[in-house]
Amino acid sequence: MAAAAAAAAVGGPQPPQPELPAPGLALDKAATAAHLKAALSRPDNRAGAEELQALLERVLSAERPLAAAADSEEAAAASSGGGPGAAEEEALEWCKCLLAGGGGYDEFCAAVRAYDPAALCGLVWTANFVAYRCRTCGISPCMSLCAECFHQGDHTGHDFNMFRSQAGGACDCGDSNVMRESGFCKRHQIKSSSNIPCVPKDLLMMSEFVLPRFIFCLIQYLREGYSEPAADVPSEKDLNKVLQLLEPQISFLEDLTKMGGAMRSVLTQVLTNQQNYKDLTSGLGENSCAKKSHEKYLIALKSSGLTYPEDKLVYGIQEPSAGTSTLAVQGFAGATGTLGQLDSSDEEDQDGSQGLGKRKRVKLSGNTKDQSIMDVLKHKSFLEELLFWTIKYEFPQKMVTFLLNMLPDQEYKVAFTKTFVQHYAFIMKTLKKSHESDTMSNRIVHISVQLFSNEELARQVTEECQLLDIMVTVLLYMMESCLIKSELQDEENSLHVVVNCGEALLKNNTYWPLVSDFINILSHQSVAKRFLEDHGLLVTWMNFVSFFQGMNLNKRELNEHVEFESQTYYAAFAAELEACAQPMWGLLSHCKVRETQEYTRNVVRYCIEALQDWFDAINFVDEPAPNQVTFHLPLHRYYAMFLSKAVKCQELDLDSVLPDQEMLMKLMIHPLQIQASLAEIHSNMWVRNGLQIKGQAMTYVQSHFCNSMIDPDIYLLQVCASRLDPDYFISSVFERFKVVDLLTMASQHQNTVLDAEHERSMLEGALTFLVILLSLRLHLGMSDDEILRAEMVAQLCMNDRTHSSLLDLIPENPNPKSGIIPGSYSFESVLSAVADFKAPVFEPGGSMQQGMYTPKAEVWDQEFDPVMVILRTVYRRDVQSAMDRYTAFLKQSGKFPGNPWPPYKKRTPLHPSYKGLMRLLHCKTLHIVLFTLLYKILMDHQNLSEHVLCMVLYLIELGLENSADEESDEEALVCGPERCHDSWFPGSNLVSNMRHFINYVRVRVPETAPEVKRDSPASTSSDSLGSLQSSRRPKVLQRENSGTAQVFSLVAERRKKFQEIINRSSSEAHQVVRPRTSNKWSAPGSAPQLTTAILEIKESILSLLIKLHHKLSGKQNSYYPPWLDDIEILIQPEIPKYSHGDGITAVERILLKAALQSRMNKRIIEEICRKVTPPVPPKKITAAEKKTLDKEERRQKARERQQKLLAEFASRQKSFMETAMDVDSPENDIPMEITTAEPQVSEAVYDCVICGQSGPSSEDRPTGLVVLLQASSVLGQCRDNIEPKKLPITEEEQIYPWDTCAAVHDVRLSLLQRYFKDSSCLLAVSIGWEGGVYVQTCGHTLHIDCHKSYMESLRNDQVLQGFSVDKGEFTCPLCRQFANSVLPCYPGSNVENNLWQRPSNKSIQDLIKEVEELQGRPGAFPSETNLSKEMESVMKDIKNTTQKKYRDYSKTPGSPDNDFLFMYSVARTNLELELIHRGGNLCSGGASTAGKRSCLNQLFLVLALHMRLYSIDSEYNPWRKLTQLVEEMNSQLGNEEQQPEVPILYHDVTSLLLVQILMMPQPLRKDHFTCIVKVLFTLLYTQALAALSVKCTEEDRSAWKRTGALKKNTCDAEKSYEVLLSFVISELAKGKLYHEEGTQECAMVSPIAWSPESMEKYLQDFCLPFLRITSLLQHHLFGEDLPSCQEEEEFSVLSSCLGLLPTFYQTEHPFISASCLDWPVPAFDIISQWCFEINSFTERHAEQGKALLIQESRWKLPHLLQLPENYNTIFQYYHRKTCSVCTKVPKDPAVCLVCGTFVCLKGLCCKQQSYCECVLHSQNCGAGTGIFLLINASVIIIIRGHRFCLWGSVYLDAHGEEDRDLRRGKPLYICKERYKVLEQQWISHTFDHINKRWGPHYNGL
Repeated sequence: MAAAAAAAAVGGPQPPQPELPAPGLALDKAATAAHLKAALSRPDNRAGAEELQALLERVLSAERPLAAAADSEEAAAASSGGGPGAAEEEALEWCKCLLAGGGGYDEFCAAVRAYDPAALCGLVWTANFVAYRCRTCGISPCMSLCAECFHQGDHTGHDFNMFRSQAGGACDCGDSNVMRESGFCKRHQIKSSSNIPCVPKDLLMMSEFVLPRFIFCLIQYLREGYSEPAADVPSEKDLNKVLQLLEPQISFLEDLTKMGGAMRSVLTQVLTNQQNYKDLTSGLGENSCAKKSHEKYLIALKSSGLTYPEDKLVYGIQEPSAGTSTLAVQGFAGATGTLGQLDSSDEEDQDGSQGLGKRKRVKLSGNTKDQSIMDVLKHKSFLEELLFWTIKYEFPQKMVTFLLNMLPDQEYKVAFTKTFVQHYAFIMKTLKKSHESDTMSNRIVHISVQLFSNEELARQVTEECQLLDIMVTVLLYMMESCLIKSELQDEENSLHVVVNCGEALLKNNTYWPLVSDFINILSHQSVAKRFLEDHGLLVTWMNFVSFFQGMNLNKRELNEHVEFESQTYYAAFAAELEACAQPMWGLLSHCKVRETQEYTRNVVRYCIEALQDWFDAINFVDEPAPNQVTFHLPLHRYYAMFLSKAVKCQELDLDSVLPDQEMLMKLMIHPLQIQASLAEIHSNMWVRNGLQIKGQAMTYVQSHFCNSMIDPDIYLLQVCASRLDPDYFISSVFERFKVVDLLTMASQHQNTVLDAEHERSMLEGALTFLVILLSLRLHLGMSDDEILRAEMVAQLCMNDRTHSSLLDLIPENPNPKSGIIPGSYSFESVLSAVADFKAPVFEPGGSMQQGMYTPKAEVWDQEFDPVMVILRTVYRRDVQSAMDRYTAFLKQSGKFPGNPWPPYKKRTPLHPSYKGLMRLLHCKTLHIVLFTLLYKILMDHQNLSEHVLCMVLYLIELGLENSADEESDEEALVCGPERCHDSWFPGSNLVSNMRHFINYVRVRVPETAPEVKRDSPASTSSDSLGSLQSSRRPKVLQRENSGTAQVFSLVAERRKKFQEIINRSSSEAHQVVRPRTSNKWSAPGSAPQLTTAILEIKESILSLLIKLHHKLSGKQNSYYPPWLDDIEILIQPEIPKYSHGDGITAVERILLKAALQSRMNKRIIEEICRKVTPPVPPKKITAAEKKTLDKEERRQKARERQQKLLAEFASRQKSFMETAMDVDSPENDIPMEITTAEPQVSEAVYDCVICGQSGPSSEDRPTGLVVLLQASSVLGQCRDNIEPKKLPITEEEQIYPWDTCAAVHDVRLSLLQRYFKDSSCLLAVSIGWEGGVYVQTCGHTLHIDCHKSYMESLRNDQVLQGFSVDKGEFTCPLCRQFANSVLPCYPGSNVENNLWQRPSNKSIQDLIKEVEELQGRPGAFPSETNLSKEMESVMKDIKNTTQKKYRDYSKTPGSPDNDFLFMYSVARTNLELELIHRGGNLCSGGASTAGKRSCLNQLFLVLALHMRLYSIDSEYNPWRKLTQLVEEMNSQLGNEEQQPEVPILYHDVTSLLLVQILMMPQPLRKDHFTCIVKVLFTLLYTQALAALSVKCTEEDRSAWKRTGALKKNTCDAEKSYEVLLSFVISELAKGKLYHEEGTQECAMVSPIAWSPESMEKYLQDFCLPFLRITSLLQHHLFGEDLPSCQEEEEFSVLSSCLGLLPTFYQTEHPFISASCLDWPVPAFDIISQWCFEINSFTERHAEQGKALLIQESRWKLPHLLQLPENYNTIFQYYHRKTCSVCTKVPKDPAVCLVCGTFVCLKGLCCKQQSYCECVLHSQNCGAGTGIFLLINASVIIIIRGHRFCLWGSVYLDAHGEEDRDLRRGKPLYICKERYKVLEQQWISHTFDHINKRWGPHYNGL
């Protein structure tokens, strides 16, 4: 009965109970389960089944009230015992027990896993997961692998990358549909299913019974928890609450899926079984609770439908009796505009997946928004309803993961895909309403990409479920919701609708999941073919595309600047690319072969129909509306791209797919309008529209868009040009570019549509466009590889590029599925053919270069193509940059010295279909334009540039290259009958027209023009007029006046042609030459009167060219036909394909080509040259022209003056910088050494870099050095072993800092403090290994009062600075180096210095006395002067630079000993660091760079002044102990209570040196300095001997003791190390120092065989660090140079330099260190005195006594941790490593490169007192300097105090590039040079100077 009891306890109803044995509850579950399993295993298992049902009913329904309670927020009241969680856990426990059938659940899981035929990995991940993609192994571009499968497969040499998943995904390992089997990992290499045993029936039997109930329970939960959001307020809170409650249930299902294939197939059965679903959801009559849940479900269905015809609704709910209670009638407010209405009679038997089957096609028009068609969603299985709720709840992550985890089951995959398609429209509606559409989009794509990437599946669904129809319809319906009326062309009457780019739908890219699915399925050939064959679908799709045609229309602002710059253009460009272009590329990729011609015909046909509809809808006649432009013409582009494909790949005849002439004329208008608008935008004519219009012009040509935008547009124009009348086309171009009026022979004209300042750039624009149109061959015959090469050359010519930027800049086929993969084989081979790789280098300024590709010389020589460069530049400056680089190349290689013009390049031959394009070059209109422009340039009319001439010549040359060959000289003489308006030129061939002379031209000019006054009309005789009857002026000014017969107008001519084509009857054509005058364009009243004038020209193109040659070369008769000398030229012309040079060479080339093509031309050229050209007559200059000329000249002169001034200024600045740098180099600045020849007192003179005055530093107005104070722990990072530490990359490799210099010194100090008097301890060592203050200067000086006012001005400066003025930071006013304090310069004359340096001959004893006396004098602080105040303040700065913990080591806080210790340690820190900067020794000698800018001298003076304030009691002054013998030794041991002083042998000698020197009055005398050094050397040497004695074994000691004792009485016993060593040993042996050496210690000491040489080496090495520091100090205090030497003689050189070596020392025999000793008192006495102190200490503490004697002095230079070769090893270990504080994986993990600590960047878990972990660590590890490698970004950040900067990366890919944030995910390798630079900057403390981009971190890193 226990089961019943349990049921009662959890509050369920009690059905009649079968008898069950039950000792306890836990057992009871297992027993019950076992009993039931046995019952079910019997052949007749009905009883068992019923029993189980009852149990499940009870257990699972126990949860139900809970949900309701939670829903109504009365959970507390309702839950009886154990709270809400308990009952649910109970239910899950039951389920687990039942599944396991009485056994243990874990064993059950293991048993099921054994039957897993895991051929697929199928691991599902969510966003931000790190996965891999290998393009070499992938079949589908969406293929991805989890890290484990990737690393276990073999991908060496493949094209792979690591990526962070955006939307989530699943591992495809083992799926041969998606990837090649060679890439499978070891686990998933196809297991043959034979060796997997069959699943025993009883194993999963219980699951089959239990799971349906469990899933049904889950569904009921979802039904009950869902409440409709009220009045559009999202009830996300409630939904999330329900989901949280369900978390354990869904997780349980998820765990089941992970049990492997056997369990998944059971689940699939349960989810797809229709009978189960029906039984469970229909047998609900008696249970009110279940009824309620069912009603909720229906309501949810209804509300999703939004609208409902009443009767339908009623019918749906009132017929539950018929067993159709689950019928969901759902109104999809026309959701899928084309879905047919289901007949109610066959609702029952209609198969669910076919529910979308019957439909009639309805063409949606934008305004029928009513509910056009009903859609019935009828759920037939758990899977369908689960998906429904998943969508309703907006795709909760857990549910998505569960549904995806099931995908490895094939049967499930098909069922799920069908269900997904069935719900597609519903997904779209939910997505549109969703408030978190981003997250939801990602989740949708996470699912759909798994389903639709599989071609077989996609094909099946397309055939069975009308996938394509659904997708297109859903997209169409989605866009319909945001349509607005188009304002293009005819605003009032337009019928066209376009999408509104301001709507959220477009702005937020809400449509992308649907579009992305569509692109995905179109990548499958079988699906795309269905699409291309289905006419209905194509019509609907074109309808969809037309919604984007003409969107985001720009209207030019003519008066005011636009108030609000809309940013909608982002949305517009993204929409066209994603929704129109990408599907187009997808379709195009299937039209590659001849067999696919039919598809192209279909697309082209419906495209033209859609375009025709569009022209009708916008009411387009023949003129585009002025001042408006749209960049979006997707229909034009579809049409163009399919045409191009048809000719290129399908061998289709172009004319068979082209429309009639009228349509072609309309087609060219809008693309041409865009080209003209581009020129207008670049001419600043749209400036009032704000920056966004420039943004559009740039995006239009930008690399990701250009081949879906500008390329198709240009291609379409090329097609139109090749088929339309060339005269019409050319005149259209000039009219569109608004430069018609400029093209007149007259010197003045009026332009009614363009301001004068824009004329020049618009004319250049028009000619450039023509050049591009005629030279570009992208779609006209180039092969793919040629295109790739041309694109690459163009990009490389603009600038050197990195590999990744090249990949990005070269327009790829935008559809990723098109099979052209970036980085594919051809890309690399072309790249290596055209470019050289420049390895990454460092520039002197410290900026880091990446690996770059630069064009090879032969590319510049033969392939540089300015046309391509112009087409592809986003910024106009890039064209200039390409030309500059080209010029530099020509100069360098000596090919052309001057300023070259863009080179002329022979083009790829045209495809035969496009031959007509070249007719543009042979039409009279173009020739007239060229003639006019040449004439105008020759006559120096205004607004013409060299650029214009360059283009004109280029076009002439193109024409000659592409001339029709049939022209024979004879034919050209006969003038054709056609003389209507063509008196300009006889034919249309350029070759013959070139020599045609034009005598007179009639022009219309303003009355003010000079031409009018020049010809008195009387002289124009009637016959000349007659000859002019048919002459025409090239362009007309005021169109209204251009109706006369004589004057031909381009515009009128063009309109006439247009009309002829339309009406096909010339009679009408004459009446409508001008269909309508657009008055809009000319400002009324602004046109002055025009009159006709006749100009005498008498030139031909040839004669103009020859005169131009003279003009360009500046010489008369400069042109001489080359063939007159060398007739060979004509027979075998060597015209290169590619030619460098300037205008002169271009003219010569053209003339040669003209002569080559026709004998007549040759003759005429010779004739022209024979007539000695008269000088060009001086033009009569009118007053107006004079004015403009004067203006020009004045401008020119002003410009020259300015240049001169600038140059002068620059040179002055340069010399100033040089002198400034020079004066301030401290060598000649601080100890100003003056030769003895100048006896007069001269003080050091300083220049103030602020006020510019120079003078000495005085007490009242002190000068100071600009310094940067920073705390540093670099010294503390020195280690004693040579092997550098590695960055840990496994758990075992952790680093412990016990062997660093800082740690060793720390231990030593605390040991001393344990046993000795505190104040004496603080004199015995130095601190500052960690957190020591380092002072550095740039060498510039300034007055301290000037500095204060400078700081004040910085404070008031509002500009955002990279430093904090409040903290005293600033940049040096001269060199801009970062600084934060000023170090006052101590006034003093230099002669004094010299006097002190004269050697005195006093004995060492006298000097010792003097030193003691001088130290004894208390230092009076100078009176309150400005100088002393500054000294105090700088001392305060120095103290505040480092943290308190690095200053206070005393046991009594605030003791003056602290300050004393701190001050001399600052000096120590700076000396030690300088030594490290010099490489750890002084062998290089000289004043190295560190010395150049050193401020140690001034720092010493400041420190000394402050140290003298503390006098050391003469009792305790170590100087006494060093130089005097104390009488009674025992007196010290008298008082036991007091701690003794530190024995002198335990003192750090270098610290003693600094204390002694800083206690002396400054400036110091040289002989005093030497005296101190000599005394200290004796102590140091004794320490060395003592340490040596401790290091060696007992036998060694006794041997030395003996040998030394023998020599004790020789003359220089005091200078023999053997004697001294034996004495030290015998003295120390008196104590217990050597006693406690048991056997275990001997093992420690390395048994070195000590030879005299090795002992000498040991002693020298022990003493060297002291000698180095002392020599440096001497160098800084007395300005003496350091001698350079070999490493082995460093000791002897330094000791002689310090004056330790007697001058008469002989250097022949091997050098012995002991010879430097100079004992102030008898050696043996003082040594025994020193040893006595040690012995008295070791009496008690022998162990510590020994440890203190052995000082480790040989520190190696500091290094950063050694990094592994490959970045992946770091990444894989650290990116999953958990944080030690919160044990989660941090979002931004980082690792310290100094000590290897793992930290969380910005991690809130590790925050302490508002400091984040990285900042804290930087303070603890580097005293404020931290160097961190950010694991997820591969970059290094530097924290320095309160600022931080991104330093860059030390890991580069194979192409020498950084990969910040690992966006590209390519393998990265260490760049040793960069790491060296980083380390160098760390050691030399130059982060602040070299890195420029600093920002505050507010402790948040």
